[in-house]
Amino acid sequence: MFTPFRLRGLTLRNRVVVSPMDVYSAEEGVPGDFHLVHLGARALGGAGLVMTEMVCVSERGRITPGCAGLYTGRQAEAWRRITDFVHHRAPGTAIGVQLGHSGRKGSTRLMWEGMDEPLPDGNWPLVAASPLPYRPGGQVPRGLTRAQLTDIREQFAAAAGRAARAGFDLLELHCAHGYLLSGFLSPLTNHRTDAYGGSPENRLRFPLEVFDAVRAVWPDERPMTVRISATDWAEGGTGAEDAVGIARAFAAHGADAIDVSTGQVVAEERPEFGRSYQTPFADRIRHEAGIPVIAVGAISSWDDVNSLILAGRTDLCALARPHLYDPHWTLHAAAEQGYEGPGVAWPAPYRAGSRRPQTGRTDAPKPRLSLGGR
Repeated sequence: MFTPFRLRGLTLRNRVVVSPMDVYSAEEGVPGDFHLVHLGARALGGAGLVMTEMVCVSERGRITPGCAGLYTGRQAEAWRRITDFVHHRAPGTAIGVQLGHSGRKGSTRLMWEGMDEPLPDGNWPLVAASPLPYRPGGQVPRGLTRAQLTDIREQFAAAAGRAARAGFDLLELHCAHGYLLSGFLSPLTNHRTDAYGGSPENRLRFPLEVFDAVRAVWPDERPMTVRISATDWAEGGTGAEDAVGIARAFAAHGADAIDVSTGQVVAEERPEFGRSYQTPFADRIRHEAGIPVIAVGAISSWDDVNSLILAGRTDLCALARPHLYDPHWTLHAAAEQGYEGPGVAWPAPYRAGSRRPQTGRTDAPKPRLSLGGR
């Protein structure tokens, strides 16, 4: 887990990624002090790459009123404050931005107020590949016209330009979890009869157009990754074989890695949860599509990370909940393994804590001094 990994012009010092986690704490799309502390703490915690939450490319592309954006200069300046902190205070840690558009899953309440529930008031109109609500009785989105597709593609490109100027090291295009671009990829959510629907090649057309537009403005030396849902966990939806084809298509257009998630595309999904349950999809894409992958999903221990990488099933491991429980998860993983080599570095103010403290009763007998031999 502490071996470096290179993506285009970026070398990650280790294989641990802080997975994108929506924190729903922005105001008018502007990340604030909470984002600085949240992302800054995890950058100090030793991971090779820290990812933002999904950052929305337009006001109407937000999931909730608390979602962060990159559709104004003020938002870009706020993100610059965060990337500057990471680069200056956590040297060796890279920070990436995940760009996305909510599609039919937008205009909802904050997660802890009712996940995927519509706002009690102040809802904004939704758009999607096809006019299909995410949940029965939910808001019906409008199917996008050709002119609207062009507008959204340009919104992605403009947001990518702001992200570059804000100092992000890596950009991930969010094509998973039923959001706008994911909605084009799945036959369950894309019922179009034009050039953007029908065959797998047609369903890929708009996400690839967006990818190309973003890649054209994103600095050439900085890597781009794509997050996909490798299966919809629903009959008639995207499956593992389709995911390999999707990954190959993005790789052909210049993607540097595929971030392999699953599901959240349709409300009637039936996921098969379990330890590292999405890794088999990453494994298959890595070996059949020949592109680096990021495994994510119920990876919870440093033994998981070591085992998955050593077995050649993934190149990077992204962890979310473990980093909410412990922002310094990577540093503590090194301490627990007695590892002090390259790939991990304690911030100077924290070095005194780099040894795992003694646990148990404070009045317990002290360990005996061993003079060797026995």
